[in-house]
Amino acid sequence: MSMYRPLPSFLTVKPSSVEGLGLFAVESIRKSINLGTSHVADRHFKNGYIRTPLGGFINHSNTPNCKTLLEGRIISIITLTNIIEGEELTLKYTFYNPS
Repeated sequence: MSMYRPLPSFLTVKPSSVEGLGLFAVESIRKSINLGTSHVADRHFKNGYIRTPLGGFINHSNTPNCKTLLEGRIISIITLTNIIEGEELTLKYTFYNPS
């Protein structure tokens, strides 16, 4: 029986210099790795999506090291660069404010 993990074992949440809490690598992560689901489409929720812990703690950057991938009703996060242990993972937010 597998246990539910809100985040992959190679990620953690801790205080961020960007904003509040952020998502950090506990170990190095290669470029082009799918980190998992950040949002699932559901019209019953605010903005039409359920946000997972992965989507809830990743901060914005104009020079992000991750991007989103939309496949049907699922939004996943993919690494754009090699991430080193201790590095904060970031996205360029376009989901809620497309500009």
